[in-house]
Amino acid sequence: MAAAVTSSRPYHIIIFGATGFTGQFVVEEVARCAAESPDGSRLKWAVAGRSRQRLGDVLTKAAERLSMPELRTDIEIIVADVSIEESLAIMCQQGLVILNCVGPYRFFGEPVVKACVENGAHYLDICGEPQFLERMQLEYHTKALDKGVYVIGSCGFDSIPADLGILYTQRQFKGTLTAVEGFLNITSGPAGSSGHDATWQSAVHGFADSGSLRQLRKKFGQKPLPVVGAKVKKRGFVFFSKEMEQYAIPFMGSDPSVVRRTQRHFYEEDHQSPVQYTAYPGQETPHHVSIVLLLWLFTKSGPTMKQIEDTCFSLTFFGEGYSEGTDPAQGRPNTKICTQVIGAEPGYVATVSAIVQAALTLLNELHSLPRRGGVYTPGAAFHKTSLIERLQNHSIKFSVKSYD
Repeated sequence: MAAAVTSSRPYHIIIFGATGFTGQFVVEEVARCAAESPDGSRLKWAVAGRSRQRLGDVLTKAAERLSMPELRTDIEIIVADVSIEESLAIMCQQGLVILNCVGPYRFFGEPVVKACVENGAHYLDICGEPQFLERMQLEYHTKALDKGVYVIGSCGFDSIPADLGILYTQRQFKGTLTAVEGFLNITSGPAGSSGHDATWQSAVHGFADSGSLRQLRKKFGQKPLPVVGAKVKKRGFVFFSKEMEQYAIPFMGSDPSVVRRTQRHFYEEDHQSPVQYTAYPGQETPHHVSIVLLLWLFTKSGPTMKQIEDTCFSLTFFGEGYSEGTDPAQGRPNTKICTQVIGAEPGYVATVSAIVQAALTLLNELHSLPRRGGVYTPGAAFHKTSLIERLQNHSIKFSVKSYD
C-alpha cells in the first residue's frame, strides 16, 4: 500500500454509511480486496455510521457471508452522524480515504465533503445527483486544492462506466474522436430487476433538481465547449436505434453531466478536443423502455441476492471522428469505432467494485492524480492511473467491438 497510515491517521479506508443497503456490500468488497491483495494484511479499514450496534451487526453478517470470523473483532467501529459536525471531524481525522455511502447526497452529502476537506481526508462517493456533484465542485474545488484533498464524486455505476468508457474509447481511437452515443442495456433473470428505496430516493432528487442545476451552472461562468467536427444529431424522446436494433430514450441520470465535466477538464487543462456525448437507455419495445427503465421496481428491502446475481449491464458506445492527419474542420467524420463496457448488476455489484477500486487506486497512485487536490470527476481524476485495468479484474470489462 503506497499511502502509509500513521498512529494519528490509522486507517486507509473508512466506509461511512456502512449500515445502508449499498454500504453493506461495500464492507464485503473491501474485506474481500484486503484478503485477496498480496499486501492485504497492510490495508487498514474501519466502518462508520450512527449506530454502533447496527455497525456491529453488519460486520457479523459480513463475517458469516465471507467466512471471515476475524471481521467481528478486527475491524474498528467509528460512530459518526452527518448532523454532528464534531463526529464527522473525528472520523475524517482517522482515515486517508472516506467512502461516503450516505444518500440522498443533496440532503446529507455536503457535511461529509466539508469535514473531509477541513480534516485532510480524501473523499469518494457513489452519487448520481448532478446538482450536488456540480455544486461541490463550485464551492469546494479551491478549498480542496489548498488542503491537498481529492473530492471525487460519482464513483459507482453513476458514472464510472460511462466516464471511463469514453476515455477508453478515446485511447483506442487513432485520430480525433469527436462524438459518441452510448446505449445502456440492463438484463435480468426470471426474478426481474430491483433496487433499494434509498437508491430510488437519490435518483428522484437528482432528476427533480434540473431547474436549480441550470442556475448553478451559470455561476461557473463557463463558455460553451466548442463543437469539433459534425454536431451530434438530436434524437426523439422515444426512438428506434438501428445500431442497437431496439427502442431508446434520453438518459436522465448523471452520466452526461459527469462526462461533460471531464471533457471540459481535458479541454481547459490539456487543450484536448472535447467529445460530444449523448446517452440512451434502451429496451426491445417502447413499452419496456418506459416501464423497465423509468419505473424500475424499488422496495424497502431491496433486491434479493438471486436478482442481483442474475442481473448485468452493457454500455455500448458508437463513436465517430477523424483519422490521423485529417482536419476535423474539413468535411464529415471518416472513421467509426464501437466499444463496450459490460459488468455485473449495476447498483450493488458494479457500483461497489467501482468505488472500492477507485479508493485503492487513489491510495496506490496518488502521484498520478491531477495537481495536488481538488474536486474532480472520475475521468479527470483517474485518467493517468491503472483504474481501468483494475476494473477489468473486478466486475467491469472494457473492449473494442469494431473499428473502421
